[in-house]
Amino acid sequence: MKPFSRRTLHELGALQGILRELSRDRTVALRMLLASRCAATRSAQHEFWLEYTWIDQEYRAAVRRLVQFCVLHGGPPGGSPARR
Repeated sequence: MKPFSRRTLHELGALQGILRELSRDRTVALRMLLASRCAATRSAQHEFWLEYTWIDQEYRAAVRRLVQFCVLHGGPPGGSPARR
């Protein structure tokens, strides 16, 4: 496998950064959703659920973009050259 160019590495880093940020947001939203089950009204629980599902969709889209990037640039999504 040939090494990535600086531009490609920068793009990869940006995609990974977005994924990390969305992962943190998703974790916080999930914790809030789980906590709301015992301490919030049904209406509030519904709002927490909507927030979580929105963030989860954003997270999943970012994962797909990262996988597409890896496929496009010849890098294995799992990080192991043996998977090819």
